[in-house]
Amino acid sequence: MSRLKFDHIGLVVGDMAKGREFLESMFGIDRWTEVFEDPGIGVYVQFGRAEDGPCYELISPLGEASPVTTALKRGINILNHVAYLTVDLDRDARSLEANGSIMAGPPKPAVAYRGARVQFWITTERFMVELIEAPGHEHAYRIKE
Repeated sequence: MSRLKFDHIGLVVGDMAKGREFLESMFGIDRWTEVFEDPGIGVYVQFGRAEDGPCYELISPLGEASPVTTALKRGINILNHVAYLTVDLDRDARSLEANGSIMAGPPKPAVAYRGARVQFWITTERFMVELIEAPGHEHAYRIKE
């Protein structure tokens, strides 16, 4: 694989406000991006972090056909994925595939990354990886007061 840069941990939630409240009280998350509506992927997303902690992505369904609706209904895959920024999504996708990972779907543009392509893979260890073709991307956080 190329040099991937950690970006976020994705968590599926039924309600964005309740998800924010939980992360704020549990992990001291005090800065949030705007909420992004992404009809192409079928989700709402918002990114949050504390000054010295990792970035968390809250993901909630945008309608019943959303790819995360089943996770909520079944109570599975709530800790949904680990995401990495990449310079070359196609190259890193080939590397994941060569190591036995299975593509969860084709690359799609993501609103939260200004249209950059994202793609999800299921690894041989049964966890999901998101590749984001947005090297150098920085989330625009606002500190909660």
